[in-house]
Amino acid sequence: MKIIALKYGESIFGEHRIFKGGSQERMLPISFVIYLIQTENKNILVDAGCDDGAGFVMSVFKKPVEVLAEYGLSPDDITDVVVTHGHHDHVEAIGYYRNAEIHVQKEEYEKTARFLSEGRKVHLVEDEYVVADGVTMRKIGGHSAGSSIVLAGDYVLCGDECYYKECLSDHILTGSSCDEEKSLGFINVYSDNKYKPLLFHDPRILENEVGFVEIL
Repeated sequence: MKIIALKYGESIFGEHRIFKGGSQERMLPISFVIYLIQTENKNILVDAGCDDGAGFVMSVFKKPVEVLAEYGLSPDDITDVVVTHGHHDHVEAIGYYRNAEIHVQKEEYEKTARFLSEGRKVHLVEDEYVVADGVTMRKIGGHSAGSSIVLAGDYVLCGDECYYKECLSDHILTGSSCDEEKSLGFINVYSDNKYKPLLFHDPRILENEVGFVEIL
């Protein structure tokens, strides 16, 4: 198995959105990252990102498919797209992946479907689904009603259940949870050192540039 971080943008976000109780005046850096998981038979994209910046002012930016091309794959090479949740910056560019089966938690489908053409292969997930050997999608429901994570070996691809690693290490909820009890449940389980968190807005990934990083 290989895991590759594909960073396509960088901006700033209110501290109060990143950490519950954070300052409403202070802005902190965030990245915009999607992940590629390669198994023996599959190229699995976890989220698709967006082409339009999702309303953020980006200091650096490149379309996610362009970063994927730099790694050496085309959209047609992607066999599966796992949607962690249906927010714009995670799914707007999903239309490129015409050959891929889409895996989305059923409560996130409506938000995702607006970016899908008719006739797409869509698998609606309830609570948990094995996408490939060693790769499992699991509903959390903390960030949004059906928000999910992906487990790949020891790695936890966290979606937006946390923005910074300090959310896990210091047990701080984000300020962007729809269900704080479920967000806390996520933190209590996945803060365990046996897990290796991968974040979708981690500012420490390729600071001040876009591109790809091989994680595993």
